[in-house]
Amino acid sequence: MLRQGRETLTANSVEDAGLEAEVLLRHTLSFDRVQFYLQQDRELSAEENENFRQSLRRRLNNEPTAYITGHREFYGRDFYVDNNVLIPRPESELLVETALGLAANRPVHTIADIGTGSGAIAVSLALSLPQTRIYAVDISPAALKVAQINCRKHGVTDVVQLLQGDLLDPLPEPVDMILANLPYVREEELPQVNTWHFEPSTALNGGHDGLDTIRRLCTQAGSKLRPGGAVLLEIGLGQSEAATAFCHHLFPAAEIKLIPDGNGIDRVVRLLTA
Repeated sequence: MLRQGRETLTANSVEDAGLEAEVLLRHTLSFDRVQFYLQQDRELSAEENENFRQSLRRRLNNEPTAYITGHREFYGRDFYVDNNVLIPRPESELLVETALGLAANRPVHTIADIGTGSGAIAVSLALSLPQTRIYAVDISPAALKVAQINCRKHGVTDVVQLLQGDLLDPLPEPVDMILANLPYVREEELPQVNTWHFEPSTALNGGHDGLDTIRRLCTQAGSKLRPGGAVLLEIGLGQSEAATAFCHHLFPAAEIKLIPDGNGIDRVVRLLTA
């Protein structure tokens, strides 16, 4: 069945067909990798056979594997996801790494994760900074239900407070750090990025140049940031010049730095206020 799944996905030009087939089959059997490889000769029941084939059909319809299995790894941990939230990307781990680097060298008592979605960033920070209060904000009630599941899954409900609303409006107090993985796909590129409309477009569409929502957040940030606070923004390819120029305009005395991801793309804007 594993071989057949791999061949089916390969024939339909699915990338990493071998890994995808294994993940879908392990999901069908509810096996971890060790169980899976210890039982390679196991015969599938008729029900398991059909469930696996159904998963393959969904994948061939371009549905992301994370939505089929309900799982996505982020920062070395497993998170529940469904189509109410954007699937966490590896490049967003850079936001977590940058935040933890700052927290190691300056007092950070409160953090706001804006556009939290699945809560992967907020939960990852809470597990590393258990003494820090983290506000996880999203405009979507359905997304916050997913974030709540992940907060409970990882035991951080006492550290992460979920808030529903637009950008910084729901924050009850100024914070030491604002992180934001907001929509930054250019509107004209949206059909190519989300061809099959499985991911919520509101979590992707950043307007004409991809920076509409990011600009709105930055405009609000002055009144929601404590003195000496930091803002970390995830951006897309080709957006660094416009993003930093806007930040310099709003915070002329701030120290602004661009942090590249593993592919050399400027991925995070780090703004430190005076």
